[in-house]
Amino acid sequence: MAAEPELLPAEQAFRFSARALDDRTLEARFTVADGYYLYRDKLKFAVEPEAAGVATPPLPPGKVKDDAFFGQVETFRGEVVAKLPLAKGTPGQSLVLVADSQGCADIGVCYPVNRQKVTVVLPAAGKGPGPVVEAHPRKKSWFK
Repeated sequence: MAAEPELLPAEQAFRFSARALDDRTLEARFTVADGYYLYRDKLKFAVEPEAAGVATPPLPPGKVKDDAFFGQVETFRGEVVAKLPLAKGTPGQSLVLVADSQGCADIGVCYPVNRQKVTVVLPAAGKGPGPVVEAHPRKKSWFK
């Protein structure tokens, strides 16, 4: 009898991270595990506080897929990066970037909408991008 394939938790299947490129731009990144894909039209972003105002980012085109759940859709595999313009940002300001996504495993299991959050600090002018912040950092292990 074949064993059921083990599904990754959504946070591992669709790893989310972000960094502040400057006081007007955030970079959001999803790293999609092998055997999984994200729906392009299900990616949504917001910032807290709302006054910073994140605009809808231009997303790269996805790969067209005839999906059993949603029909013909665009999907992402591997890595997808979006640059998010901010309406208002102040150097040194701390923002929470909220990312909603939805994806599936190739074995035919889809996940509900998954919300992940990271806190980034906007860098001072001329200081370069801030550090990458992972929503769910990998746990360090003594064993490889």
